[in-house]
Amino acid sequence: MDAATLRRICLEFPGAFEDFPFGPEASVFKVRSTVSGGAQAAKMFALSVLDAEKLSVNLKCEPALAVQLRAAHPEITGAWHMNKTHWNTVGLDGALPDDMIRDLVEDSYDLVVAGMSRKQQEQLGWARLAGK
Repeated sequence: MDAATLRRICLEFPGAFEDFPFGPEASVFKVRSTVSGGAQAAKMFALSVLDAEKLSVNLKCEPALAVQLRAAHPEITGAWHMNKTHWNTVGLDGALPDDMIRDLVEDSYDLVVAGMSRKQQEQLGWARLAGK
């Protein structure tokens, strides 16, 4: 997967936007609802240095699944400088299928949105995406 495809996937989710809080080299993909009430801070669901020689992305993951993914795929490791219980680094060198990477990005987005207020989730249309 290339950087442009990763960016497109991350930005296709409702309320998703790209930010650069750590400098211009680190793309941070966040989600924010426009509904008032509840925390209005944007929440990160993906982080990547898109012009890195070896492209990878940090994604949030349920702890039990994170361990299973790391055991099954050498391209998936505990995320550097992040809570390794909840975050994985996924190598994008072509070893993993693009569909799997897209699913991992969506899972990360879903985990972050699940922590938002119900009103914010509804504004994002999250219940529809989750099939609820």
